Amino acid sequence: MEQSELGFIEKVVSLNRVAKVVKGGRRFSFSALVVVGDGKGSVGFGLGKAQEVPEALRKATEQARKAMMKIPLIEGTLPYEILGEFGAGSVMLKPASRGTGIIAGGAVRAIMEAAGVTDVLAKAIGTNNPHNVLRATMAGLSALRSAQLVSNIRGKLLEAPRK
Repeated sequence: MEQSELGFIEKVVSLNRVAKVVKGGRRFSFSALVVVGDGKGSVGFGLGKAQEVPEALRKATEQARKAMMKIPLIEGTLPYEILGEFGAGSVMLKPASRGTGIIAGGAVRAIMEAAGVTDVLAKAIGTNNPHNVLRATMAGLSALRSAQLVSNIRGKLLEAPRK
């Protein structure tokens, strides 16, 4: 985990050397999967490909910053349990009580740390491919809605608004 000059948290989820087979042999390049967050509820991910590692990381980070989205947090955890799905992968995300920490692996942990979630339980089901796990996690997080948003959609007033 590294802090950038703009205050964003950047985490490299995966860095792969990929090959393209051409007439003269194999042509190698690099693929980078990066998660960027502000630690206050905004998070995004990007995929960058280039001939050199630093260029792939730069492209991925740039794409991640452009794709950032806001997720609703209540006291450092999620508002409710949700299941995110993408391809063969599903990720179950559960809110946790204070002091639990981030109980998640790999790509899910990177997203939660970058987003500023401090307490969460997560389980990746169906695949351990970081691309699909990452996209399933983001699908779940993007489906989360705050109590304020739901009350506005329904045209109701919140009696005791939660943080």
